[in-house]
Amino acid sequence: MAKPTTTPCLLFPELVDRPLILRFDQDHGSSDGGAILLKAADRRVGLIDRLAGCIRDSRQSAKITHEIADLLSQRVFALACGYADANDAARLSNDPIHKLICGRDPISGDALASQPTLSRFENTADRKDLLRLGVALGEAVIERHRRRLRGRAHRITIDLDPTDDLTHGGQQHALFNGFYGGYCYLPLLGFVRFDDEPDQYLFTALLRPGNAEPKRGAFGILYRLIEGLIAAFPKADLLLRLDGGFAGPDLLEFLEAAGVAYVIGMAENPKLRRIADGALKKARRRSRRSGKSERVFTSCRYAARSWSRKRRVVVKAEVVHHAGRALRDNARFVVTSMKGDAATIYQSEYCARGEIENRVKELKLGLEIDRTSCSRFLANQFRVLMTAAAYVLMQEIRLAARRTRWARAQVSTLRDHLLKLGARVVSSVRRLVVHLPSSYPYLDDWHHLAKTLGASFG
Repeated sequence: MAKPTTTPCLLFPELVDRPLILRFDQDHGSSDGGAILLKAADRRVGLIDRLAGCIRDSRQSAKITHEIADLLSQRVFALACGYADANDAARLSNDPIHKLICGRDPISGDALASQPTLSRFENTADRKDLLRLGVALGEAVIERHRRRLRGRAHRITIDLDPTDDLTHGGQQHALFNGFYGGYCYLPLLGFVRFDDEPDQYLFTALLRPGNAEPKRGAFGILYRLIEGLIAAFPKADLLLRLDGGFAGPDLLEFLEAAGVAYVIGMAENPKLRRIADGALKKARRRSRRSGKSERVFTSCRYAARSWSRKRRVVVKAEVVHHAGRALRDNARFVVTSMKGDAATIYQSEYCARGEIENRVKELKLGLEIDRTSCSRFLANQFRVLMTAAAYVLMQEIRLAARRTRWARAQVSTLRDHLLKLGARVVSSVRRLVVHLPSSYPYLDDWHHLAKTLGASFG
C-alpha cells in the first residue's frame, strides 16, 4: 500500500499569537535517542550475551526470525526505557533507535518482534533456564566490578531483603500473606556494596510464592555469591546484613564456616527481653530526665535452644517518649560475629542496611519489577530477571555518571534526563547519524557520560 501523501495535523488557532499547527511527520524519529547509552552500558557489562547463552532455543531453526539475544535485548532495553508491558512492542517495533540498539539497521532493517512473539518468549523459559539466568546475572555483576576495581576491595557488604509484590489476578503461586494483607509474591532481592561506595549493586532477584519463609532460597544464593566473591576479591572481608527471620542456626554455622562476618536481626523472646530489662530501666530514667526518647546499647552472650553455642547479641534498649503518652519500650536485638562497640555495630552496620530500601523503591517505581501479571509463575520469574538486567544496566549508567549531576539520581530521573531525547536517524552507506536536540539542557554532562561509556569526539 502506498504511503499517504498527506499527514493529519492538529491546529490550535488561538493558543499563541498566530495559528499553531502540529504535524507528526518526522520520518525516522524516536523519543528514546539517549537509549544508545544502554547499548554502551551493556557492552561494558557483557550482560545480554551472557544471559542469552543461558536460554535453550528449542524452535525450528528454519523458522526463526528473531534470535534469543534479539528478543532478550529488545525486552530488557524497552524495560529500561519505561515500557513495562510486552504490548508496547507493537508501537516500538519500527522505532529506529530501538532497532539500532538491538543490532538492526534503523532505517531498512526488519521490524523488531511483535507482542505475541515476546509473550511466547517469556513463557518458554523452564526452571533450568531460569536457574542459569539467575547465576549468570550474579556472575556478570561480580565480573564487571572485579574488572572495575581490579580485584581490590577491603570490604564487600552483602544485603538480602524480601519485599512484597501484590498480585491482582489468578497468578500461579500468588498466595495470601497476612502481614502484607493481600495475595502476593515475596521476591528476594540481593545487593552488594564495595567498600564505602554509595550504591549497592543488584546481583539477584528471586521470585517466591506469597507464603515463602524469609530465608527460602537464601542458601543457594549465598553459596554461589560467596564463592564468586572470594574468587574475584581474594583479600576482601565479607559482611552479610539481614533482617529478622534469617537467624537460624544452619545459616549462622554456614557463615562462620565460610569466614563471612554477619549482622542479622533477631525476633524478641522472653529470655532476650529479660536480658534487655536492665538497659531499658536505664533508658527510662534518662527519658524521664530529658523528656525525649532515649537509647541504651549493650551486648551479651546468648544461645537459643537450637544453637550449638553462644553468640554475641547486640541489644538496642530504646524508650520512646511522646508528649501526653506513657513511655513505650522498644527493644531490638541483633546477632553478630563482629567485635567492637555495640552502638556502632547497631547504628553504623545494621541500620545502614535500610539504604537498600531506596534500591527496592527504584525497582518497583522506576522499573515496575512487580508487574508480574503472567498466569505462569516461571514466566513471572523470567520477567523479574529481565527487569533486574535492565536495572543492572541503569546502575552501570549511574556509575559512569558519578562525576555529573546524576551521580545519585534515581532510575526514573536517569531515564527522563538521559534516555528520553528526541532523535532523528539518518543513514548512508558510510555511516549512521543520530541527530539530537542542540537545546538539550544537560549537553556537557551527557558528553562526559557518553565518553565514560566508550564514546570519543569525532
